[in-house]
Amino acid sequence: MSEQQQLPQYLVAHIRRAFAEDPRTSELGVRVTIRGDTVYLSGEVTSLRRKMDLASVVTELVPDAVVCNDIHVVSTAEPQSEWEDLR
Repeated sequence: MSEQQQLPQYLVAHIRRAFAEDPRTSELGVRVTIRGDTVYLSGEVTSLRRKMDLASVVTELVPDAVVCNDIHVVSTAEPQSEWEDLR
């Protein structure tokens, strides 16, 4: 059975496992949803490179799928000042 023919819940589990095991991504916190031929990715990562690598992993596993990458890149830098202005 090909990746595309798997039941959606099994394919989601397979993609999430690939995210965790692939050295480019090593990611556990990204949500994966499948609707029809579209794989939706959502969550937060710390770099644009990681976001793009996650989409690449999906494309490699399910080449015929449309990937909707709604992952947000968040900064891990410390705040610039010691004081937070709460006006």
